[in-house]
Amino acid sequence: MKYVIIGASAAGIHAAKTLRNLDRDGQITVVSQDEKIISRCMLHHAISGKRDEKALAFVEEDWVQRYNVKWLKGTTVAEVSVSSQEIILDDGNRISYDKLLIASGAEAILPPVRGLKDGNNVFTLRNLKDVRKIISAVDAGKSAVVIGGGLIGIDASMALLEKNISVTIIEMANRILPLQLDCIASHRYKELLEEKGAVVCKGVSVVEVERREKRNTVKLNNDTAIQCDMIIVAAGVKPNKAFIDSEELKVEKGIRVNEKMETTIPNIYAAGDVTGKSAIWPAAVKQGVVAASNMAGVEKYYEDYFTEKNALNVWGLKTISLGLIDPPDETYRVEVFSDTDVYKKIIHKNNVIYGLIFQGDISRIGFWSQLIKEKIVIDFSYEDIFSLQYADFYKIDSIGNYVTPINHNKVFV
Repeated sequence: MKYVIIGASAAGIHAAKTLRNLDRDGQITVVSQDEKIISRCMLHHAISGKRDEKALAFVEEDWVQRYNVKWLKGTTVAEVSVSSQEIILDDGNRISYDKLLIASGAEAILPPVRGLKDGNNVFTLRNLKDVRKIISAVDAGKSAVVIGGGLIGIDASMALLEKNISVTIIEMANRILPLQLDCIASHRYKELLEEKGAVVCKGVSVVEVERREKRNTVKLNNDTAIQCDMIIVAAGVKPNKAFIDSEELKVEKGIRVNEKMETTIPNIYAAGDVTGKSAIWPAAVKQGVVAASNMAGVEKYYEDYFTEKNALNVWGLKTISLGLIDPPDETYRVEVFSDTDVYKKIIHKNNVIYGLIFQGDISRIGFWSQLIKEKIVIDFSYEDIFSLQYADFYKIDSIGNYVTPINHNKVFV
């Protein structure tokens, strides 16, 4: 059996390992533009100097030999020929496949801002090439504008601040990290960033970038003009699927897949960011494992569609958000605990928890995650909902043994 995997990040690498564990004799070829296997979640640590490039790896040094994989690194796929079941590389070489996994990830988007593409030292943050360019600019510059206050934008800002670069963050929403946090939790991170010297501009957008020699003037829609040496764009990503253009392939937010991670083309699977299902690392890993299992003939289903999970750590302040971060309407109830160091918020409806934010104290988060993922019905007559624990979901049978309720639709008192 000939297996080909496009992409060597979380989904692709874990798919390759799974294939080898299930099929000792199959041929496994991994094709990637990257020349090193690195965790994209750690790229900002290379900018700050906390990790070198070697420390960004998430695979064994001998993974190619250990899993008997042919790795074509630094290689671009130009086309996928569906009819002949081949991938065509940018050098014209062809590789045939019996089963193909598209795990090519996503690429950063440059918003259509006038002058942005022609600005001085304009970067995205998706790979090692980006990191190397940013490090060079950091060594020569003193100030930066970060467009986008989401996860990547905040990571980049933290790294630049640690290198004593003056940072201005531009976010269109009314708060930073708008997809992950509510206004209160977000404000705590805004305060931390400002304590480190950052300027955070909320509710504004960039309308133009003017380049004058080695400096940029970033103009906002509120008539503010900001001078800077570099610009880092963290304004979203799009699935990297330009190499496959087939009417048979259905694309929505990303490549459409079923529960087996099969696409709408026979013998072609997809996993990770290219599916548009989730941007979190654990989900990409699970999808890669499920896809590889089915490629090898072992039926497996991807059932974890709970993707609204985020873990943040900004200078020691840890936060977990799960599910809803704000109630969609007045039928939902909100419980809050807050003091100087801890903020907790739970959103529930009809005795089911639909979301939470825990900041400063993230203990027992596995317990809360299970309640939300399984939509377990509970009794909210507890005087303090935040004191719920596993023991509250056990019963004692007629002979004194603890038993776990099986029916999650039952209300447990």
